[in-house]
Amino acid sequence: MSLFLRLLNEADKSSALAMICNRFRTAESDSRIYEVDAELFNAIPGKPFAYWGNNQLRRAFEKYPPFESDGRTAKVGLQTGDNFRFIRLYWEVSSGLAMKKWIPYAKGGGFSRYYSDLHLVCLWDHDGKEIRNFFDINSGKLISVLRNVSYMFRPGITWSTRTTSELSVRILPSGSGFDTKGCAGFVESDNTDEILGTIAITNSKVFGLLIELQLAAGDAAARSYDTGIFNQTPVPKLSSEYQARLKESVLRSWLIKRRLDSISETSHAFLLPSLLRDRLGDYDPNLMNAELIRIQSEIDEIALELYGFTDSDESLETKFTENTNLGDDAGDDEGDEAEAGVEPSLTDGLLSWALGVSFGRFDCRLATGERRAPQEPKPFDPLLSKSPGMLSDKSDAFHKHNGILVDDKGHPHDLVHLIEEVLERVDIPAPNDLRHWLQKDFFTFHLQQYSKSRRKAPIYWPLSTASGSYTLWLYYPDLTAQTIYTAINDFIEPKIKQIESDISSLRIKGAARILEDEKQFELLQLFELELIELRDVLLKIAPAYKPNPGDGVQISAAPFWMLFRFKPWQKILKDTWTKLEKGSYDWTQLSMSYWPERVRSKCVNDKSLAIAHGLEGLYIEPRFKDKDSNKNIFRGVK
Repeated sequence: MSLFLRLLNEADKSSALAMICNRFRTAESDSRIYEVDAELFNAIPGKPFAYWGNNQLRRAFEKYPPFESDGRTAKVGLQTGDNFRFIRLYWEVSSGLAMKKWIPYAKGGGFSRYYSDLHLVCLWDHDGKEIRNFFDINSGKLISVLRNVSYMFRPGITWSTRTTSELSVRILPSGSGFDTKGCAGFVESDNTDEILGTIAITNSKVFGLLIELQLAAGDAAARSYDTGIFNQTPVPKLSSEYQARLKESVLRSWLIKRRLDSISETSHAFLLPSLLRDRLGDYDPNLMNAELIRIQSEIDEIALELYGFTDSDESLETKFTENTNLGDDAGDDEGDEAEAGVEPSLTDGLLSWALGVSFGRFDCRLATGERRAPQEPKPFDPLLSKSPGMLSDKSDAFHKHNGILVDDKGHPHDLVHLIEEVLERVDIPAPNDLRHWLQKDFFTFHLQQYSKSRRKAPIYWPLSTASGSYTLWLYYPDLTAQTIYTAINDFIEPKIKQIESDISSLRIKGAARILEDEKQFELLQLFELELIELRDVLLKIAPAYKPNPGDGVQISAAPFWMLFRFKPWQKILKDTWTKLEKGSYDWTQLSMSYWPERVRSKCVNDKSLAIAHGLEGLYIEPRFKDKDSNKNIFRGVK
């Protein structure tokens, strides 16, 4: 027998060690002392010193087949080699033709069982041709790694490979790709009933313990739930009766979690903000979360039966208590948690939605009862480009505009007034400080809310004068090559003329101007200069500015960096623009617009770049020396 002392949860380990040793010498019992026959570790793949596990857990590896059997398998996915280039948040490319080139993409994420929205998309135009030809032009080596491409687009399960939380497995919808950080599992013939039964078992406490036996990780350590570990974890066979019971439990959990997600405006499930959501019924977070706990308990009990474990085993129950205390906020995939997006306060969420209605993004008729909520999708249905809360392309917007609104009291396109009208339409009074909120608070949390998985993609852009006294709001999905000219001709120039007229009226007064007039005269002159500066900056950008949704928000916003007044975002955009100027992002359409000759010359030696710009005819296949001979060989992927 070998002796093990468990001190993982002890703050003062030296004192705890002395106490445990003393108790062992005096034959006193202590739950932190384990005496285990080391030969028993042989039953576990890798033979880890999983001393805390009981014999039932260890024998499961001998009694039941591994996950990778009976038509099941877990696979690792793509490695793009450049996520900034090949991955977007879905709302960056959700317009028309652009969306057809991108596929939903599983890349890990925070702890969430059964359901988790896929907010990322991956470039897969022409069967991933651009990624498949992403070579280092100097060495000729392929930078991207395309593993298990034949499994893409199949319904299955997915989970975060590396996380500080427990394993959490969720449904992978049809039509999706998957990453190395978001591995995926599949069953033979894509039988969805079998997938649902499998996802229930893999989310059970018992399966989690069997995984952790192989990891032998500390309670707060980062765990790596890779496909090797997953594939060798034992899974009991499911009878048709058990499979039916587990299927219903998983479907119910998935539906509840999706409904809970229907208040997040960045989710594919979004309907209405929290303050309006109960108007559609079927929404009581307290009852829904209680039901999720009940269902999970039921699944855990079924899993115990299937594995033949007894819930009276003290060491098993103790381990359940120690290792299942991490909730939905217990971590994220490999360092993304700091930028995982935030949910706004109830008021901010409502106002953000009203702002979105003003821009034609969301449909306020769901809140007024003029439109019914659409039927909920099935778990494995392919994801749509728009959430059910968004306005359809065939519906009239709340307010007609050209993708530009303005913070200018009295203007027919004044954003604050439009938000007030939206709130009036849904019978909610507008706050008195709405204009202050728009000017000072909104963009900060909007940037946080629309930042996920290390991408920052705000869709409402405030372009302001130096003092912030005048702001144009551009709507990213509506950007065209004419947007800047429209902003100048329809907004800035008329405003300059208005200010010129006011200045002229005061100038005519001459010596008759009172002190208040003098102050106003001075302020108007400064305001006029700021407006002229804003116009001149936009005129400098406009001639070559041809936005493309495939470039993404950060690239598309970079030329405007000096007009954003939120310093952290301004810095990001300034750095991005500097890299664009240096040629770091010549795969973008924006680079082709501003520096066409430079980009075209690079296409001669870079096939992936040539594909990105539709210029494969310029590409010349290079020759590289074969290491095993002196022969020259051609490189290329069809």
